[in-house]
Amino acid sequence: MIKKIRLTAVLSIGVGAILLGLNSCKNIPAKKTTEVEAPAYKISLAQWSINKMIREDKVSPYEFASLASKWGFEGLEYVSQLYTDVTKSDDPNAAIKLFVQKNNELSAKFGLKNILIMVDDEGNLATRNEVERLTAIENHKKWINAAAAMDCHSIRINLFGETDPELWKSYSKLSLIALSEYALPLNINIIVENHGYLSSDAGLLMALINEVNMTNCGTLPDFGNFCLKRENNELWNAPCTESYDNYKGVAEMMPRAFAVSAKSYDFDGEGNETTLDYQRLISIVKSNGYDQYIGIEYEGSRLSEEEGILATRDLLLKLM
Repeated sequence: MIKKIRLTAVLSIGVGAILLGLNSCKNIPAKKTTEVEAPAYKISLAQWSINKMIREDKVSPYEFASLASKWGFEGLEYVSQLYTDVTKSDDPNAAIKLFVQKNNELSAKFGLKNILIMVDDEGNLATRNEVERLTAIENHKKWINAAAAMDCHSIRINLFGETDPELWKSYSKLSLIALSEYALPLNINIIVENHGYLSSDAGLLMALINEVNMTNCGTLPDFGNFCLKRENNELWNAPCTESYDNYKGVAEMMPRAFAVSAKSYDFDGEGNETTLDYQRLISIVKSNGYDQYIGIEYEGSRLSEEEGILATRDLLLKLM
């Protein structure tokens, strides 16, 4: 997966800067040529990494491409819930067309690739309530259409609803088949993240994905989202009381992965992630032959969002 590339080396420019800014080096006169290892992966930015900027500091979600470009990323992973101009619109179909137009213009302006859309709050896809489940399927279709129009490869969906594992798997399967069949002619993948409760039981999730057995239905392994149960059965924002093993889970999900989420929380003085063994996780990713974008998703609180994003980026570059 690692290719040998020819770079023009200017001694005053560090290797790290070269790796982050290859395009800017194209017009430098040749002084000396050498061979340098290029990273095996390109790095994308998950928009959730700047959710506080958007939700609390009132930064427009349409600043995403500009910020990602400034920080040296090559790909964009959008989060649907951050676009309230779509989610709270009286005419969501018209609003999402404008969403597509704006983001296509911005990604082209900054030379970035649209990778995927993480879809939230569009209804439960794993519920026995047929009306609710079918409504959720229809709600997701507009995001599939948007992903296709933006030349993304996937949408990430959530599987919430039933709490009994067999019922959850049964109704999730119906929804995944329906969405995958709709998305297949549009060249869009339907991918499931370990995102809490039963979806974070990687063994159960993979049994489901393998039963669906469609070429465009797969996973988005997240390095950190393996909480199976929280206090008072809260879905979010409560202490985790039961977890799946992160490393086992990522290893189980990688064979059907269309994307990877490099979650991070905090760092020590040497730039190492303090809650996760990143070297081990990247080794798991590499050992499965994965060679697509790795998406950074910083979710810490001690560092600012920008500081956490840059720390995660730098750690990945070092490990790759």
